[in-house]
Amino acid sequence: MDAKTGLLLALGAIAVFYIIYLGAELVRRRRVQIASGGAVESDKPTAGGLATGFVTNFFDTLGVGSYATTTSIFRFWKMVPDENIPGTMNVGHTLPTIVQAFIYTQIVPIEPMTLILMIAASVAGAWLGAGVVASWPRRAVQVGMGWALLVLALVNLIRITSMPAGGEAVGLSGGMLGLAVGVNFVLGALMTLGIGLYGPCMILIALLGMNPTSAFPIMMGSCAFLMPVASVRFIKSGRYDPRALLGLLIGGLPAVLIAAFIVHSLDVRVMNWLVIVVVVYTATSLLRTAARERVAKAEATTVTL
Repeated sequence: MDAKTGLLLALGAIAVFYIIYLGAELVRRRRVQIASGGAVESDKPTAGGLATGFVTNFFDTLGVGSYATTTSIFRFWKMVPDENIPGTMNVGHTLPTIVQAFIYTQIVPIEPMTLILMIAASVAGAWLGAGVVASWPRRAVQVGMGWALLVLALVNLIRITSMPAGGEAVGLSGGMLGLAVGVNFVLGALMTLGIGLYGPCMILIALLGMNPTSAFPIMMGSCAFLMPVASVRFIKSGRYDPRALLGLLIGGLPAVLIAAFIVHSLDVRVMNWLVIVVVVYTATSLLRTAARERVAKAEATTVTL
């Protein structure tokens, strides 16, 4: 059995564990609500949630990324409280991303050691990042996501205006591999806050002289392994919205298959520019909201005193 096959088997085992774990947690959450005698929240995804899952994962499969667009949709339509957005995205997008990883790891050539080490680094970063973000208060999440999205907008701008050409290599070694592993660790940690890994990873791969196409199995494999790890920490903290995450999950699965096997590729330049505009708007909105809530809290404290 070669390394890539072993990686796919491990990913399959993680997917099965994740489905069982998430299902058990949703059932437990519902039982707690019933036992408490309070209102029982519906877990049935809305049409808007399913549409969000489909659209974001469709473009995610084509390399646009899903976190920025999902954050923008959640905030614009007030679908998920700000403090629950990172957890909902990580938990909801996990299974569609695992499917992406299965597809692209098979069809795109990549040197196994480079793939495995970069994935392992991103998982370690995500475990650290999720533990931090899941414990943050609402305002810290707002500020963190706001600045993270501004950074992501800059990364996307660089990617579509001055993306390095890259080379023909499908793997790295020595210091270049060490650099790639270190950067992917940081990207894994930042992803739990809402900075999608796709754009930065594409730029990293090209700058290191690899074939830009090789970014697809690396970035999708990294996300497929790190998202279940991060999601477990978010699930344990209760910082997620069940209806919204199921919309992402159920709506996203067919979108991935359509994008990968039917559409294959699409000129997404206009979509990328649109994402930048929307991301900047969402980031400034988050920062303004955080500032307003800080002022309101300060005024309330003054009145109380």
